[in-house]
Amino acid sequence: MREINLKEYATSEHALSATERDALQETLPSLVFQPVIGTDRTYRITSGSIVGAVDIGDLSVLIEPKIPIPQLLSLVCYAMGAFRPQRQLFDYPHEYALPDVLALSLASAARRAFSRGLLHGYLEEEEALQTVRGRVRFGEQMRRRFGTALPVEVRYDEFTDDILANRLVKAATAKLGGMRLRWKAARSELGRIVGTLDNVSLVEFSPLSVPDVRFDRLNEHYREVVALSRLVLRHSAFESRRGEVRASGFLVDMNVVFQEFVTQALREQLSVSRSLFLERYIPSLDRRGNVKLRPDLTWWHGRDCLFVGDAKYKVAEGRVHHDDLYQLLAYVTALDLPGGMLIYAQGETKPVVHEVRRFHKRLEIAALDLSGTLDVVLNRVVGVARRVEELRDEAKALRRSRSAA
Repeated sequence: MREINLKEYATSEHALSATERDALQETLPSLVFQPVIGTDRTYRITSGSIVGAVDIGDLSVLIEPKIPIPQLLSLVCYAMGAFRPQRQLFDYPHEYALPDVLALSLASAARRAFSRGLLHGYLEEEEALQTVRGRVRFGEQMRRRFGTALPVEVRYDEFTDDILANRLVKAATAKLGGMRLRWKAARSELGRIVGTLDNVSLVEFSPLSVPDVRFDRLNEHYREVVALSRLVLRHSAFESRRGEVRASGFLVDMNVVFQEFVTQALREQLSVSRSLFLERYIPSLDRRGNVKLRPDLTWWHGRDCLFVGDAKYKVAEGRVHHDDLYQLLAYVTALDLPGGMLIYAQGETKPVVHEVRRFHKRLEIAALDLSGTLDVVLNRVVGVARRVEELRDEAKALRRSRSAA
């Protein structure tokens, strides 16, 4: 097995066969390949915002994120639902790859959750039995048995460990176990989870609709392991084939992570519900409704949108793209707001305010530094949230003054 190590938004040279290049390009279209002049099979490979690991045939590719892996996983967990993992959950040596850190972290969380015994719950079952158990399904009895006494169509509740929470953990373990983990300890730890969940069904969950678990005092000790399992299932999103070459892996798009984190952090800081602060379509820019607009961040009061913004993870060479400014201008124009905000990861740009001539609109640029612990980053969100609230209040006051006039 050959290994290729890449870094987020960096370029490096690697030798690839034509089959490997084509399979890698199909699996990771965010990669840019440029042949090296004077060579037959060497390419300059430039990665984008997608990080993680992918196995393609006998080729194993790692894409290292710019921020440390513990910080990345903490941001992702939080973005999935205000879950604040302890930093030590992901605290493994720097040389450990992302899938190995996930496997070891999942195993550690599973040990803590299972230390009180496997979680059990009631599942509703429907069967044809020789004795009555639970409730008789009289309609099904008449339709299927034509009035015969046995077997009896019944519905009953079964107390079992084959419940959603355990199924999520087992499915995530299987996904990670299917990858080429580089550390023996990670593989052996996953094996222990599989042994513990021997009686639990192995279910295939769609990465687009991984179910959530409702927590209460009886299952709160499962929160950590369920959150990690859902993370794995959401991002172990593909398994494809190109001819005889199989490709699978765990990949995270940093653009999506940053957007989801900013949205969740602002919701929490502003004490706003998911239904009022979200990504959604706004009124079209043109009268005929042909120019659709869908900002990352909108804050609603009834049918009125009082704040609009976008979260942008990457800016080339520390400069704001003009396209982003034009996009924000379209948002505030369509909504008739006095201004809007672009939120970038700090290190890529600096805070600034652009005053748009004639239109009397303000396009504000905010920077959010992602370095440090999760709590440190969340403390930095406070300043951004304060400005978002001020923009909301300004828009509300403008609407009131217009109504009064």
